[in-house]
Amino acid sequence: MSEMEPGSALGEIVEDRLLDGRLKLLQPRKGHRAGSDAILLAAALPELGQRALLDIGAGVGTIGLAAALLQPGLRVTLLERDPELAALAARNAGQNELAGRVTVVAGDVTARAAILGELGLASASFDAVAMNPPFYPPGGSRASPVPNRKAAHVAEGALAPWLRTARRLLRPGGHLALIHRVEALPEVLAGLETGFGAIAVRPIHAFADKPAIRIIVTAILNSRKPATLLPAFVINGADGRLTPFSDAVHRGRERLAPDYQ
Repeated sequence: MSEMEPGSALGEIVEDRLLDGRLKLLQPRKGHRAGSDAILLAAALPELGQRALLDIGAGVGTIGLAAALLQPGLRVTLLERDPELAALAARNAGQNELAGRVTVVAGDVTARAAILGELGLASASFDAVAMNPPFYPPGGSRASPVPNRKAAHVAEGALAPWLRTARRLLRPGGHLALIHRVEALPEVLAGLETGFGAIAVRPIHAFADKPAIRIIVTAILNSRKPATLLPAFVINGADGRLTPFSDAVHRGRERLAPDYQ
C-alpha cells in the first residue's frame, strides 16, 4: 500500500507490518521509519493490565500501538508534537482497531506542566511512560535533510526535559522504559538520579561478538530498589538471521520485561 499526502511534508506514505503482521503501520517512505527499536521497547514494558501508558515522542505511534496489541487491556496515550505525524498515529490506531483504547495528543513533551494539563495530560496520571527520544544533540551528528528523520534523530535539547516530564506525569510506583544509544547511558543514569529507583539496564547487541548498539533502561518512580544489569539481548545469530528468541520477541510471542516482583 502506498499513497501521497496532498500538501504534506511527509510525502509518500507506505504501510509496513510488524509483530508478525498484526501491527499495520502507515508511515512516511522517506525519513525516520519505526521498526525494531520500537518493538523491543514495547516488549520491555511490564504487564500493566487495564492501566494507562503514555508514549511520548510517539511519531506514528509504533511503541504505544505495539504495547496495546501485546497487552489487550492497556489504555494508551500517544503524545507527538508534529501534527501530521500525530494525525497518522490516529489513523494507525483506527486501522488496527485500537481507537477505543488509544488516544492521540498533538503536543510537545518539553512543554510546561500547565500546557500539558490543558492537553489532558495531568500530573501523576499515568502508570507507565515509554520513550524513544532523539539520539543526538544538535551538532552531534550529521542531520538528515528529511524533516521528520531529523526531528526523530536530533534532539533540540538534552534528555533531561523528557525525563522531567515523565517524572511529572507518572504516578508513584509508575514505570519508565526507554531505548537509547549506548553512549547515552551516563546521561540516562544521571537523569534518573532524582525520583527513580529499580533501574534496570539491558544491553542490545546486533551480534553476540560485537559491542552493544542500544540500551533499554527501565525504572520505577519512588522505588528504593538497587540498580540491575540485565542479561544482554542479541538480535542476530552468526548466520545473520534473528536468533530464535529475538524472532519470538519481534513476532510478539516473547517479552523482555524484567521481573519487578
